[in-house]
Amino acid sequence: QLQLEESGGGLVQPGGSLRLSCELSGYNLDYYAIAWFRQAPGKEREGVSSISSSGDNSNYADSVKGRFTISRDDARNTVYLEMNNLKPEDTAVYYCAGKLTGYTDYVPRPENDWGYWGKGTLVTVSS
Repeated sequence: QLQLEESGGGLVQPGGSLRLSCELSGYNLDYYAIAWFRQAPGKEREGVSSISSSGDNSNYADSVKGRFTISRDDARNTVYLEMNNLKPEDTAVYYCAGKLTGYTDYVPRPENDWGYWGKGTLVTVSS
């Protein structure tokens, strides 16, 4: 079982930075890959980034490469998404999700079925 709770969303100006947190709870937390998805009004949900259960490998959508960084703090049972140089098109509800993989360096892309989801946190990029 895995539970996830996002936090850190808010209003930020274009070019600004924001760090989202995904707090994990349950058992065998290092058996789960974690991903960030986002969904803007009127658009389909899209994958943003993912990180392996080991924390050693990560994946990014082309739209956020070089601007976003995903990381994992096992001691605090938290996965972060650091977002820099934010753009208006980054405005969306951001969700974190988990996928049971076992402890591995393999990082599944945030595309296929992810079984565990948080409730989301809203990020608004506007001047």
